[in-house]
Amino acid sequence: MLISTRFAKIATLFSLSCLLSFNALAATTPTRLGPANLAVIVNEADPNSVEVGEYYLQARQIPPQNLIKVKLPTGKVKLSAWEFAGLRSSILPRLGPEIQAMVLIWTTPYAVECNSITSAMTLGYDAEQCKKTCDPGKPSPYFNSSVSRPYTDLGMRPTMLLPVESVEQAKALIDRGVFSSFRLLPSSAYLLTTSDQARNARVPMFPKPMQIAASQLSIQRIEADSIQDRKDVMFYFTGKISVPHLDTLAFRPGAIADHLTSSGGDLLGKAQMSSLRWLDAGATGSYGTVSEPCNYWQKFPAPSIVMKHYLEGETLIESYWKSVAWPAQGLFIGEPLAAPYASTQSALGP
Repeated sequence: MLISTRFAKIATLFSLSCLLSFNALAATTPTRLGPANLAVIVNEADPNSVEVGEYYLQARQIPPQNLIKVKLPTGKVKLSAWEFAGLRSSILPRLGPEIQAMVLIWTTPYAVECNSITSAMTLGYDAEQCKKTCDPGKPSPYFNSSVSRPYTDLGMRPTMLLPVESVEQAKALIDRGVFSSFRLLPSSAYLLTTSDQARNARVPMFPKPMQIAASQLSIQRIEADSIQDRKDVMFYFTGKISVPHLDTLAFRPGAIADHLTSSGGDLLGKAQMSSLRWLDAGATGSYGTVSEPCNYWQKFPAPSIVMKHYLEGETLIESYWKSVAWPAQGLFIGEPLAAPYASTQSALGP
């Protein structure tokens, strides 16, 4: 991962403005996305995709008309721009105006050239980014916004991928997302400054240590390469090629965790730790880039922003997407409707 420091001052100033909002979180939650607003896309050629898609509709009581079936070659990690154009054009005309977001129920494909498939589905394929992946990216209009209907207001549908390498693990992931709304438990956010300086680009975006009583959340900033034996993890943000001791941790339902590195979004790659390992360990959402991004903080989730929106009651897909300024290369994975800090009354209607 190459080092970029052009935006260090901007990151620090922006982080300060976000930190202030932690002390003034609203007692009531904003309107958020609900099951009626989510399209579920499955691959008919992949039995795991079909089975998990049907399970997800039932678990989240998603209207059956929100299920969209496509046919894709199985096992293909990356689509060409031409192949992706055909896929996207087969999906979008089938979505009604009530659909504000999408979830892709498969593991592969997860990339479109140098783009992630979740970003390409949301914003369209960005060919300019692929000319030089270490260049700055295009700003997302959704970044840190107060928008609750992204398609209605911005013409975009945030997309997340729900992996299905294992049907059992995919169903457990869905269950964690559903269970996240049942009971709020005392939890911690672990924000690590590691020995890997190039991958500490997000440290200026960390909120300060504090206790948020209303959310039963303890925010902890730690100087270490990893944590272990923690049983209350709701957030875990770090920067390393690989993160050890994940098997010693217990993640709360709805937990978000990721590591800033070059190719965490290359889910089946071997060069660096895959973001799938976070889900395997019990997290409900994670993120990684599918091509070399360099370490611009704008290409990764800003912890202060994702935490702010999540604590205000927004869903995982909303909070995570709103935290990435330049998302073209970033792959969002997990259960999109998890909302551990939301009341059941705050979901959008059709």
